[in-house]
Amino acid sequence: MAGPIPDDVDDFNSKIIAEFRANEGRVGGPLAGTPIMLIRHIGAKSGIERVTPLAYNPQGDGRFVIVASNGGSPTHPSWYYNLKASPRIEVEVGTERFTVLAEGLEGTARAVLWPKVVATSPSVGQFQAKTTRQIPLFVLTREE
Repeated sequence: MAGPIPDDVDDFNSKIIAEFRANEGRVGGPLAGTPIMLIRHIGAKSGIERVTPLAYNPQGDGRFVIVASNGGSPTHPSWYYNLKASPRIEVEVGTERFTVLAEGLEGTARAVLWPKVVATSPSVGQFQAKTTRQIPLFVLTREE
């Protein structure tokens, strides 16, 4: 997935979002070749709509997996709490925009998927090694 989290995350995210939208869902630099999506979610506490660029793992069946790694930080990213509170979100993938249902994986479902995610995105395993919290996985299923 992505590399280390920069110091100024908001500025970094704003640039990625602008580049994503200007280039039909593609970005360059350190994220070149990484599948990126934009998630549109509502702040669980603030009620404010936010847009966050995230790397994702396509599942081949139309679903996507996103990882709440937060760069291996000891805390979950803020978007994790927003998806837990309101799991129906809009995403932008390439030039498409559609609604998905975000399901946090736990137990056996997470255990089965985790090694596959790490195999395709080794940085996720590195992030897990940096923290004692279990890094959450979400499966995003498109709603028609």
